[in-house]
Amino acid sequence: MSQKNYLSSFLILGLLLFINHYSFAQSKVLSKGEKAPMFTSKASLGGNEFEFSLKKALAKGPVVLYFYPAAYTGGCDLEAHTFAQMKDQFTAAGATIIGVSADDIQRLKSFSANPDYCAGKFPVASDAEGKIAASYGLDVTPPQAGVKDVTGTQVTHGFIPRTTFVIDKKDQIVAVFSSKTDHISPDEHVKKSLAIVTKL
Repeated sequence: MSQKNYLSSFLILGLLLFINHYSFAQSKVLSKGEKAPMFTSKASLGGNEFEFSLKKALAKGPVVLYFYPAAYTGGCDLEAHTFAQMKDQFTAAGATIIGVSADDIQRLKSFSANPDYCAGKFPVASDAEGKIAASYGLDVTPPQAGVKDVTGTQVTHGFIPRTTFVIDKKDQIVAVFSSKTDHISPDEHVKKSLAIVTKL
């Protein structure tokens, strides 16, 4: 390859990397008023695997879609436990709860059935490749060496930032809140969600 061709290839590669970086940097979380992207995913309810469909859930009423970093970790455990405790109130409001993380379905089968966390009250779905999170504008943090869950097991998947979307029957996002930007605790995600669906 001539020096001229080498330089041209180098410049093209640099331009592509810049464009990709710029696109990544510009990704933004979907906001209130936008249409919620539909998805289906492997999920578990009380340890039983099934195919969750957001479209089918919305046909029944509003949906609280909450993303969380990892099962069996402090804040996520508190959030799941609080959703389980308040599940009857969400049901009374006609709302469906679905938790989504990058955990694989086997971990979620255990987590969904655990009486200390989901307690078989609501399903959790696997987004192992981060595609659902990406469709909502959420960037998955790569796995970090040495991070273990409350059972002492190494967490090998990426982390989705704790973010909750409340979606109405018309597929519209009516509220979004994030622990990162709104500085709210995991259990506050639950209480805020309930207050919103109760008014829908």
